[in-house]
Amino acid sequence: MAKRLLDCFSSDFEGFTRADILESIAKSEGRALACETIGTIRPMLGDITNAEFVSAMGADIVLLNLFDVLRPEIQGLPACAPQDTIRTLKALTGRLIGVNLEPVEEGWEGEGDPLWKMSEGRRATVENALRAVEMGADILLLTGNPGMGVSNAAIEKTLRLYRERLGGRAVLAAGKMHTAGVLAEAAENIMIREDIERFRGAGADILLLPAPGTTPGATVESVRELVACAHGLGALTITAIGTSQEGADVETIRRIALMCKMTGTDIHHLGDAGYAGMSLPENIQAYSVAIRGIRHTARRMAASIRR
Repeated sequence: MAKRLLDCFSSDFEGFTRADILESIAKSEGRALACETIGTIRPMLGDITNAEFVSAMGADIVLLNLFDVLRPEIQGLPACAPQDTIRTLKALTGRLIGVNLEPVEEGWEGEGDPLWKMSEGRRATVENALRAVEMGADILLLTGNPGMGVSNAAIEKTLRLYRERLGGRAVLAAGKMHTAGVLAEAAENIMIREDIERFRGAGADILLLPAPGTTPGATVESVRELVACAHGLGALTITAIGTSQEGADVETIRRIALMCKMTGTDIHHLGDAGYAGMSLPENIQAYSVAIRGIRHTARRMAASIRR
C-alpha cells in the first residue's frame, strides 16, 4: 500500500507505480500541492532552479511548463545529458515531476506573448509523451497555455491516443485552467460536466479545473459539482490557478485555497506567473499552510531529499 503523499519522503517515490501515485494523492484528502515552473527563463534565485525553489517552499509535485522534450532546458540545473534532465531534477528536488504537453494543431505557434510560442517538443504527440516518460516524468498533463488554441475536443482525442499507447506508464491528467485561446470555451464553458465525462472515458486519471475565483463564473458551487462528478467516475481532480493570481497578495491566495478545499479537490495548483517562472514563494507557503497547517507545511519544507 502506498503512503499518503503528506508522509512520503524522496525515497518513497522510487518504487511508485501509477496506481501508487494516485492512491497516495487520494489518501492525502485534499492536501497535495502542485506548483508549475518554467525552466527556459532565468530562475528567481539565479543559479537555483525554480523547481528546487517551489519544492523548498512546500510543493509536493512540480509541473514543468514550456518544457521541450526534444530540446530540454532548465536554467540553473547542473550540467547533464539532455535525456537525464528530468531525472536530475527529481534527484535535486525529491518530488514527483509532471510535464505539460499541449494538443496544438500542427503548424500553429500561438498568438500574443512570444513567451508561449509553440515548439515541436511541447506538442502533445505520442512520440513526445513517450520521450517525457522515458526521461522520468511521473505525470503528463494535457492542457493549453494562453493563446494556443487548445480545445477540449483536442484534449479528449489526445487522451485516447495516450492511454492506448502509454498504457499505465504515467498518470494522465487533463483539463483547462483558462480559455487557452478558445473563446467558445470561455467563462462557465472552460470545463463542463460533459468534458469531465468525456475526459474520464478517454483515460484521464486526474481532471484539471479552474480554481474558484480565478475565471469568470468559477464559484465554489460550480467547481464543487464538477469535482463531485469526477469523483463519482473514480477520477481525482486538480483545481488550478492559471490566471496570474499566483502573483496576488497573500490574503487572496488564502481565500482561493480555502475555496478550493471546499470544492473537495484532491490537488491544489499554483501557476508559474508570479513575476514569471514560478508562483511568488510566499504564496506557496501561505497556500500550503491554509490547506494543511504549519506542521505538514514545515515537514515538507524541512525534510531532506536524502531520506
